[in-house]
Amino acid sequence: MRTTIDLDDALLQRLRDTAHREGVPFKALLHRVILRGLDEAPSVAPTHYEPRSYSMGPIREGYDLVKARWIVDDLEDEEIIRKMNEGR
Repeated sequence: MRTTIDLDDALLQRLRDTAHREGVPFKALLHRVILRGLDEAPSVAPTHYEPRSYSMGPIREGYDLVKARWIVDDLEDEEIIRKMNEGR
């Protein structure tokens, strides 16, 4: 199968030099290099992400954290509307 790829000039020259030095056709070298890269590619196992948490101190009595979240949401909405009105 025929396909077209864009190679960086330095990479192309390196491949050509290697093919010349080894006395193999450019196409054969490129094929070998691609297969080797695919065969040696490390399998990436999914990792568990554990975010850092920080203590923000004790919750003071009389403060409603749900209401604080609503206030933050409202402020964020206002900021979005402001930016939309500015055309950003």
